[in-house]
Amino acid sequence: MAKILTETPKIHINDASKKYINEWVFRNLELTFQNSRYAIIGPNGSGKSTLLQCLSGLVPISKGTIYYEINSKEVDVIDIYKHISFVSPALELIEEFTLHEIFEFHKNFKKLHFQTSAEFAEAIFLTKSLHKQVKNFSSGMKQRVKLGLAFFSDSSILLFDEPTTNLDENGCNWYASQCENIGLEKLVIVASNQKHEYEFCDALINVLDFK
Repeated sequence: MAKILTETPKIHINDASKKYINEWVFRNLELTFQNSRYAIIGPNGSGKSTLLQCLSGLVPISKGTIYYEINSKEVDVIDIYKHISFVSPALELIEEFTLHEIFEFHKNFKKLHFQTSAEFAEAIFLTKSLHKQVKNFSSGMKQRVKLGLAFFSDSSILLFDEPTTNLDENGCNWYASQCENIGLEKLVIVASNQKHEYEFCDALINVLDFK
């Protein structure tokens, strides 16, 4: 594996609220995420995924502010993607690409821990599928690819939305082992209502507390 530079990330949320039409998803949220592992929990439809999308910069909040620090320097929301890896069932891979091409394409945006696509494929247990188009992958294989790109990228902030969706038992065990190996210099936030997806987390944040 290549040596990856470490960063010290923080996400500050000041009096943040998100509203869709006439419904508040969350209100008056005051939090600082830093140097730890957090789980955003709550029942289905409570707003976990929306909050995670707001934290990623993909979805704007309705009021308040969210800002980011990397190594004690503020980073604009339009540049924060350089430091974030985001995994969600709603995000799609480019299905016409092979796994090898996905790897090479991803390197244009973020450094990866591996020098070659073959090393990456081995790490996510998809060696035999290196030159297969992603459109021919099962849903579980696609999820391994998305998680692998997050785990093995030079990203100091990892955001996981229902990360073991479509994974079998072996895939879930692989996810758990990778989570245990994440360095303490990274900020990890998991949105889930499945305990096995966030049992490694240090703090729980219930979206229902901010309705």
